[in-house]
Amino acid sequence: MTDRPTVALLGTGTMGAPMARNIAAAGLPLRVWNRSRDKAEPLAEAGAVVAATPAEAVDGADVVLTMLFDADSVTATMEQARPGLAPGTVWLQQTTVGVAGSDALGVLADELGLVLVDAPVLGTRKPAEDGALVVLASGPEGARDRVSPVLDAISSRVTWVGDAGAGSRLKLAANAWVLTVVEGIAESLALTRALGLDPQLFLDAVAGGAMDAPYVQLKGGAMLAGEFTASFGLDGAAKDGDLIVAAARAAGLELSVVEAARDHVVRAREAGHGDQDVAATYLEH
Repeated sequence: MTDRPTVALLGTGTMGAPMARNIAAAGLPLRVWNRSRDKAEPLAEAGAVVAATPAEAVDGADVVLTMLFDADSVTATMEQARPGLAPGTVWLQQTTVGVAGSDALGVLADELGLVLVDAPVLGTRKPAEDGALVVLASGPEGARDRVSPVLDAISSRVTWVGDAGAGSRLKLAANAWVLTVVEGIAESLALTRALGLDPQLFLDAVAGGAMDAPYVQLKGGAMLAGEFTASFGLDGAAKDGDLIVAAARAAGLELSVVEAARDHVVRAREAGHGDQDVAATYLEH
């Protein structure tokens, strides 16, 4: 392992593609793979080698980074990568997979002889483009230096939170907050409108005060502008909501507000907004 590890990035969607560009821009040798090859091919212009299969992408890689949709897609992809994996390779797993998913991937990592660093991220497409994600990293102490060149390329801050799996657990807590905030914004705007007022007045009223946050203005503004290009997709939000509720119930905790937010996001997905941003939940209020 050198300070320029060869990286294989599997999954070049909304998050993976900008992450790949920042890894390449940092001068790290990079191979990329995506199930839909057309989403990976533009990265060749950034200096990445576009692989035809996961096994081809990971062959000779020092770090394998997965940024896919869920635990099932990660498992399927790593099984396809199996012939190209070398024992001792670091697996930087950054997909949001929940507690049960993270535990299952830990078992798979042991089976494959990989060093697992469980490191989901906080941030959506724009922070990914800016290399400003916050990484919730967890894994063995000895792996930190091995992944640091990659994490430096994609993030503004890395927080190490414990053994592998701790990152995924903390990510659920963070996304529980996201879901409740997004639904809170949507409902406050809808209530303002239903009471005969311009809903922009709500955003103006809280602007700059203790009740405000950049995320409130960002998502609230998108809701009122009808701008729902996916940054954090509604499909993904619904998936994460299920993971949060399942983890809480397994821990003996009832999260009634988060469950209600999850249910509304699911209804918005079922109404046909799954490929839009989570802010599109507003359309169903």
